[in-house]
Amino acid sequence: MTITPASMRRTPEGYFNVRFGKPEYTDWIDESMSWKETCYIGDWSFLWERRFRGPDALRLFSDISVNSFARFDIGQAKHVIHCNDAGKVIHEGILSRLDEEEFMLFGRGGFWADYKLRHGRYNASSEPDDWFNFQVSGPNSIRVVEKAAGTSLRDIGFMRFGKIRIEGREILALRQGMAGEIGYELQGPREYSEEIHAAIMTAGKELGIRRLGARVATVNHLEACFPTIVSDYLPAIFDESMQEYLEEFEAAMPGFAITFNIAGSFESNDVRDWYRSPVELGWSRNVKFDHEFIGREALEGEVADPKRAMRTLVWNSDDVVDVYASLFQKGDPYRFMDMPRDQRGFMYADKVLKDGKTVGVATSRGYSYYFREMISLGTIDIKHGDIGTEVTVVWGNPGEPQKEIRAKVAPAPYKQDNRRADVAALPRM
Repeated sequence: MTITPASMRRTPEGYFNVRFGKPEYTDWIDESMSWKETCYIGDWSFLWERRFRGPDALRLFSDISVNSFARFDIGQAKHVIHCNDAGKVIHEGILSRLDEEEFMLFGRGGFWADYKLRHGRYNASSEPDDWFNFQVSGPNSIRVVEKAAGTSLRDIGFMRFGKIRIEGREILALRQGMAGEIGYELQGPREYSEEIHAAIMTAGKELGIRRLGARVATVNHLEACFPTIVSDYLPAIFDESMQEYLEEFEAAMPGFAITFNIAGSFESNDVRDWYRSPVELGWSRNVKFDHEFIGREALEGEVADPKRAMRTLVWNSDDVVDVYASLFQKGDPYRFMDMPRDQRGFMYADKVLKDGKTVGVATSRGYSYYFREMISLGTIDIKHGDIGTEVTVVWGNPGEPQKEIRAKVAPAPYKQDNRRADVAALPRM
């Protein structure tokens, strides 16, 4: 079956990624070091929020999510994943339990949850909300937020949130850490956003805080292995069975969010080859079989016998330099590697070869100044996924000059995961 939706393009019609604010505030190299050495504040307020209320709201999320809700406390958050019947990811996001029957879902998953709510029998309601969402992440993040709030955050556990006051405004502080470091997401009504942001910048001035610009904003996702929609997979919403939802989704979303631009050496006439399962994205730990949910049967088999796994690929520096060198030579150059990551909103998907055969797909290619390496995420066949395995990544679109780049399989995440560090032992201001 061949599926080639009109909203999926291989043409260079991307957009510059300005959702995170300006491209740079100091410079992208300086900003990229902030979450290892000091901390940053990044603006994720472009995420969509939807509030769900009612006695059946929790049952709704249990029915459509791979996650277990056998325990879900008030003040807790979960990374929820929604799949289709084939076990491929439709959407994912962060679900926070605000009260016994009240939840807030951040991300595109709110559209899917609302759709299933309206087409099911649930005693619940949903409505869009408009919150700011600031990430403060890095070794100094807890000290910055504590200074701004004038209170301790040491008793807020990982993926838990508490109410704090900054500038007299009550907001939520969710301990998360999308940079793979200690981190907090500060959330609240958008009308408070400017004064909260200013207070954090003031509190962080002596602690080396940086504003995170668009150029480097998702390098932390790459180093810490947080696969991202459009960058690492396309949402599984283009099948014929999803046509009604797709039409509603496209009508509700802004244009930049419904046009899926693809690039890279990977080729297929079937859009489903750009779909990924939670297993392929490294999210197996989220999949729990203590309840019925959409995609359960497919995922039971895959979790028991996975065929592909998520890894980091470290690209050979000499081969990468050849790509840039071609810009200074006669003839057609290789496709330019934007630094530190592509800024146009493409999903770059490149073939990964072993002995001339395709064994995986590389995505999220980016330069890590911290490691001084070009790296990518890669969904790799299990039998070629051992750490240290040598593979080849094909760089360049079909029909253009292509460069075979040597690469080595490495762990994902590539950077040490410090999100759950013991904050009680950290020095205070």
